[in-house]
Amino acid sequence: MTSQSNLRVRFEPWLRGVFHLYWRFARGMTLGVRAVVLDADHRVFLVKHSYVAGWHLPGGGVEVGESFVEALERELLEEGRIALSGEAILHGIFLNSHVSRRDHVAVYIVKNFTQDRLPEPNHEIIASGFFAADALPEETTLGTRLRIAEVLQGVKAIPTWRPQ
Repeated sequence: MTSQSNLRVRFEPWLRGVFHLYWRFARGMTLGVRAVVLDADHRVFLVKHSYVAGWHLPGGGVEVGESFVEALERELLEEGRIALSGEAILHGIFLNSHVSRRDHVAVYIVKNFTQDRLPEPNHEIIASGFFAADALPEETTLGTRLRIAEVLQGVKAIPTWRPQ
């Protein structure tokens, strides 16, 4: 484990608490978007952040004055150099209570997109790639695994990001 990873793991709970305390006062509720981006071989695009452990579906927060789809388009470009070339289909909206009782995430299915190349690692996204559902990286988070199983295997969706 690199020193950057050690620092991230040590400070992650504290930083998450600081951010959510700020968001509690700055925003009544936090809203986010994520996407199950599937290529022609039904492999799913995942990202690994510098500031939180594990592999995740790409996405992020919805800004004030921004629609869910606008946030989705922005986040996919920022995190994966992915541009929508067709409609993103809403899969569901999930309460992300393990982060905050105020956090909700809209998950979209994206099959029609372009990507000129994989993004270079940067200060936010340290790794990314397409993975087969049966060969996900070991550190793929539970919530990410659940959304992938719902979309690709027809597993019944639960209302929360992960089981309570």
